[in-house]
Order: sequence, then C-alpha cells, then structure tokens
Amino acid sequence: MRHPPAGEPCWAPADRDPAGPPAALAPPHRVLGVVTADVTVVGAGLAGLATAYYLAERSPSLDILVVDAERPAAGASGRGTGLLGPRVGPAIDKAVRRYGPSTARRMYLASVDAVDRVVELCARLGTPCGLRTGEQLVASRAAAGLVALSRQAESYRSLGLDVPVLSAAGIHDRLDVPFHAGLLYRSATLDPAALSGALARACAAKGVRFLGNSPLLAIRSGAAAGGGDGATLVFPGGTVRTGKAVLAVNAAAGSLGLPVGTVLPLRVHAIATAPLAAEAREALGGRTDCALIDAHPLAPYFRLSHDGRLVMGGGRAVLATAPDRAGSAGAWGWLEERLRLLHPSVSKAEVSHRWSGTIGMTVDGLPVVGPLLGSPDVWYIGGCCGHGLAMSVAHGAHTAAMLDGGDAAHQLPWHRSQAPRIPVRGPARALLRAHLRMLERGARRAA
Repeated sequence: MRHPPAGEPCWAPADRDPAGPPAALAPPHRVLGVVTADVTVVGAGLAGLATAYYLAERSPSLDILVVDAERPAAGASGRGTGLLGPRVGPAIDKAVRRYGPSTARRMYLASVDAVDRVVELCARLGTPCGLRTGEQLVASRAAAGLVALSRQAESYRSLGLDVPVLSAAGIHDRLDVPFHAGLLYRSATLDPAALSGALARACAAKGVRFLGNSPLLAIRSGAAAGGGDGATLVFPGGTVRTGKAVLAVNAAAGSLGLPVGTVLPLRVHAIATAPLAAEAREALGGRTDCALIDAHPLAPYFRLSHDGRLVMGGGRAVLATAPDRAGSAGAWGWLEERLRLLHPSVSKAEVSHRWSGTIGMTVDGLPVVGPLLGSPDVWYIGGCCGHGLAMSVAHGAHTAAMLDGGDAAHQLPWHRSQAPRIPVRGPARALLRAHLRMLERGARRAA
C-alpha cells in the first residue's frame, strides 16, 4: 500500500520547469492493455531515470520505457535535502574491518566518483539544478562522536585517502557553530527535484517513452516460470512485455515481495526557512558553501540552498508503512527547535517548508544493485541508506552498462542481488521501533 509523504519541499516541482521537451513531465498516460518494450524501467526517480538515460546513450536503437506509479520525481528523488557527498555503506573504519583495506578504499573512491558524476551530469544536461560545489563537514561535539571520528580519521590516513581533520578553530573558519572536531569532504549541494526533472526531459529527448499513474502489481519472469527470456510486468490497467526490466523501486521492494532481502522503508523529515539575511548566510556556510552533518545517527544536519534558505534534516525516523501525521509533526517541531538554537541570526527565522520522504535502509548499510535471484533479466536498485543522491545516478550508470553487455567482474560489495534478511513483523517490529527510538534519543543528546 502506498502512503503519500507529508508536506511539500522547498524545491519547485520538477514538472514546473519550462525548459526542454515536456513529454516526460506532462501528465503521463497509464499502462493500458498490452505494451511491449526492449527494456522497461519501473520507477522514475533518479536511479530509474539515470538507468534509462545512460542506456539510451549507449544503445540508441533500444525501445526503452519508463513506468512510474505516479510521475517522474514524485517520490524520494524529489523530496531529499540535496546533500551530494561521498559515502556508501558503513563508516570507513567499519568497512576496513568487514571487507579489508583494499575493498574499503575502493568503496570510498567509488563514492567520490559518484559525486563527480552528478556534477558532470548537471553540466551535460545544461541546467544549473541549484548546484553549488563546496565542502561537507561531518563533525561532533559529543565524546562518543569524537571517538568515532578519530577512528575514521586513522582509517583514512592508513588507506592514503585525503580527508582532512578540522579542529574547532578550523570549523569556525567555515561555520559559526560550536562543534569540537570534524572530517572535511569535497562535496556539493543541489535541487534534487530539478535534477530529476532535467534528467527526465533528457531521456524524452533521447526517445525514451514514459507511462505513469501505474503502480506495479506483480512481475512474471520468463526464466523463473520456465519460459523464454524477458519478463511480464503487471499493472492495474494492463501489462508490459519486456526483454529486460529494471525495478528502481527502492523501499517499495518489501510491499512488492521482491526477493532482495530486507530494505526497510523509513520516513525521514526536513524543514527549510525562507531566504535568510546576509548575516545568517555568512555564519552558516555561505562563504565556503560548507554543509554540516552531525556525526551521530539521526542528529540534525544542515546546508544552505542556492537561493539562501537553510535546509535542515535529521531527527525522528519512523517505519513508513502507515501514515504517522503526529510523528511527523513532532519531528518537524524538534527540527525547528534545533534550528532556533543553531545560531542567533536564525533564532527567529521563518520556517517556510516542512516535508518528509521515504528512504530504503539495509541492516548492513550497503545498497542492493543486481539481478533478481533466478531472474537474470530483471534487475533491482535500492537501499542507498540515505546516500541516494550521488549513488542512485552511479547505480543507474552501472546498471545500464551491465544491461548493455558490460563485465560484471570485480564489482564492489553492494552490487549484489540480496541484502541480509531481518524479521520486520510480529515482535521484531517492536524491536525495530525501539532501536529507532534509541537512535532518536542519542540524536537529541548529541544536539
């Protein structure tokens, strides 16, 4: 069952940008009757759109169809906070312990490349998308956070990776906030809805077809059924017979019963102010384009938008399997309290937007990108664990290459068909909620 996210982000809806061909963003037709395609992408978020875009670029003769339950960028891709930073999987010190130094280093460098790919894609699409290149600071003022950052810094040094450590004075040179130490990354910020809209228009310009208002109901794989190649996708108004399929449905994997392990749907929250005065922008990163993320899970993070708004996220995360308006109101209220305490210049700033969106989380922190078990012609992309802005585009490019005959050897750990499974029903559901509440209490202490 689909539950619409609450509130509206401060980004202009993707379909309001008048640039480019309108075919992808106009109210789409539904899937009716029997439709055929060479490749069908289900999900018109960043991962699905990137898959279609790069595949159309690699193989212009392919008949590529994108189908969405609503329209492009209607889901999480248009509702993020626009942080474009390097990170995939667990923290670098944990990645070293789990996967070894060589793989941990490759994982981090792949995430850096993913950031660069999105910046390059914005330039290629010819639209600014609110892009601001700058810095991302992961910092702490709590003892546990400082210990964790120290371990990560040592791992970066041992791997020969350039991630500077900043003291309180170094942080103050960039942001007028009382954090004690942090790690500094090269990063960027942008308007995720604008990027999604530009990518959809670019796909349409390459001949990609779009159908919308068609939630996926079932998948019948030819290989799994003992038949031929390809798959049949079932929608309320009809079916799509396709040679290959990409299910870029992220946290909807569980409701569809996909055999990809457990990808938990978590609802996360954000707020944005009206455009700030010059003093506030200067104090909170306007000069260096520096965003800040508290090192503690779920603690607040913030950045400035291209039009001078302060965007803040973090706080309460809830299982997104049912509406929780009271929980969202509490999360927005807590974020607004943190905003008031952030700096005197924003103590009375107007909060103009409040919104939430759903992310996909895995228990080991790694995404899932690969063919369904027993169904080599059906791929799944999801579970970016809150780092989807950069990684979704990278995953789309990777999937397009694999569908076009690329070599799957020497892939990184998240190129896999399944995440670990965890029980999410019965008594285990209460344990999950208790764990989220524990993280939330820790975030409140850290803030």
